[in-house]
Amino acid sequence: MTTMREVADRAGVSIATVSFVLNDTKPVTPATRERIETAMAELGFRRNAMARALASRRSHLLALAYPALEHKLGSTGMEFVTGAAAAAREMEYHLVLWPVSNDATELGELVADGLADGVLLMEVLLDDPRIEVLQRAGLPFSLIGRTADPDALDYVDIDFDQTMTIALDHLQELGHQRIALLQEGPLQRLLQSYGPKRRTRQAFRRMTRHRGLDVVVLDCPPTVGGGRQAVTRLVAEHPDLTAIMVQNEHAAAGVVSGLQSVGVAVPRDMSVLSFLTSPDMAMMSDPELTMLRAPGTALGDLGVRRLIDLVEAKPRPTEPAAPQLIPCELVAGETTAAAPSR
Repeated sequence: MTTMREVADRAGVSIATVSFVLNDTKPVTPATRERIETAMAELGFRRNAMARALASRRSHLLALAYPALEHKLGSTGMEFVTGAAAAAREMEYHLVLWPVSNDATELGELVADGLADGVLLMEVLLDDPRIEVLQRAGLPFSLIGRTADPDALDYVDIDFDQTMTIALDHLQELGHQRIALLQEGPLQRLLQSYGPKRRTRQAFRRMTRHRGLDVVVLDCPPTVGGGRQAVTRLVAEHPDLTAIMVQNEHAAAGVVSGLQSVGVAVPRDMSVLSFLTSPDMAMMSDPELTMLRAPGTALGDLGVRRLIDLVEAKPRPTEPAAPQLIPCELVAGETTAAAPSR
């Protein structure tokens, strides 16, 4: 095993200087740092994570708190996770997934153990009890998502208003005037205040009213079977519908197959547009879904970088950093087309 002495000899510096670079305890000139890092690479030197943690008084572990029992971690969620993990690795941190509930009980226990330097929250509720736990603990945290009143928090999120504008523009350009919004139903009381669902629904109602569109809103379970059942009901009760927006990627394939099973051809008779989706989920449908792709990789990256700034106490203003909102991207598939005449 290569030692610090061998690295120091190869780089032509003292052991203390190598230690400064490894533990970020004192500034080192860029040229010296480059020589030491080159020597470490050439000799195959591996940093001792435990020693580094003891020296810096940080574990270099970041916790991604994801309530897996309340929200399935599908392909779209994994894009957020992989974006966050890549950013953490680039900045020499390790990201661990904490599948803890939104009710904050487990999170409080984990925070008390002092395992992580900071926490990144996902699947944020409008009134999220995890926020108070982290604030009381004094542990740095940032959010992918936002509460009802997020002004005092560091967060990044989807731009739901801009995303809805993109969706409605696409459908109206195809001639659709009678549109349904199908969303994941609350599996328990906590999810009734789930931020993405509420913000999407509010934007949908506000913008369709402004545009003079005739709309329907319906919840369904986040399963293929739930999508089939919901769409059967929609077709029976609202035969004049020509387009369905699905904010529930686990139900989207069921929506398409359910329509076809009752004799409604997609997209000839009905267009389907899937919200907050990943390419993997879109391709599970036949025909392939037209989607609004979630900016998961970008938001995961941004969320981790903000968190590390807080962990390392980098100079910052008294106010939180300006939030960054990113809209979903429209990706053409095979499930939207010109509205049929009724």
